[in-house]
Amino acid sequence: MTAAGGGRAGPDLATFGETMALLANPVVGPLRHATTLDVSVGGAESNAAIGLRRLGATAAWTGRVGDDELGRLVLARLRGEGLDVAAATVDPDAPTGLMIKERRTAWSTRVSYYRTASAASRLRPAHLDEALLGGARLVHVTGITPALSASAREATFAGVDVARDAGVPVSVDLNYRAALWPADEAGPVLRDLVARADLVFAGEDEAEMVLDAGDRGHPGRLAAGLARMGPRQAVVKRGPRGAVADVDGRTLHADALEVTAVDPVGAGDAFVAGYLRGALDGEDARGCLRLATLVGAFAVTVRGDWEGLPERQELALLAADADPVVR
Repeated sequence: MTAAGGGRAGPDLATFGETMALLANPVVGPLRHATTLDVSVGGAESNAAIGLRRLGATAAWTGRVGDDELGRLVLARLRGEGLDVAAATVDPDAPTGLMIKERRTAWSTRVSYYRTASAASRLRPAHLDEALLGGARLVHVTGITPALSASAREATFAGVDVARDAGVPVSVDLNYRAALWPADEAGPVLRDLVARADLVFAGEDEAEMVLDAGDRGHPGRLAAGLARMGPRQAVVKRGPRGAVADVDGRTLHADALEVTAVDPVGAGDAFVAGYLRGALDGEDARGCLRLATLVGAFAVTVRGDWEGLPERQELALLAADADPVVR
């Protein structure tokens, strides 16, 4: 995938979707015993955009929040991370979505969503800035947004069509959420998104869900099956087992870096951010995979969906020979 030329007036990346307020239990144990909660924000699209921004790209996020303190929190936090949120809109009649993370054990995290009838679920095509999408070098969407509502689904495909009509490459991360819609409803929609994408990311289970039986099985077969649906590049994310990509008919493998995982939530978005930053820099697929696995490794070493995402000058910190103390 070649990102659109740098002469465009818009950002390197334009994305849209739901970013929620996030409350997290800072200690291990049932949430009911917590006496304090950490306050942050989280959303797949904005997580990836923050990752790109920290790596030196420009990024714009569009979405809807409620006219409430949580909505103001979302916009302030994204703006503080350098994202352009000028095209975001405030809904006076619907609340901002909420996510709660509970560290039930030292090695497991439970995530609960309160997003039914949220402001983001009322997203529709008219809320998108077509000039922003058409002027970006790359447009990124996920399979979460079309799951929010019929109007959000319409907006997702409208945004993708605007990008395609303008010659802007489209990246899609399937990001299936069983709590939002059943697999038999999601499958056809996600297949349609894959067919319109230049680059697609999927977990193994997500790839299995959208592929015919003959394309299922080994990760390399999954990546090839996704690529045959239309994208020039298809990447299957395998978490601590690395990733497999099919790029112009070639199968590429990448190992994950061995790190001590503190919080796995957001690792997939970090991986996407690294891969897209590589693509924007003109890296070949192997270079994109190396950067993706590196950024993903950084993300899991810190609590939070995006807080551990690295700045470009920090990338060498995970090298095998890196000094553990930087003075």
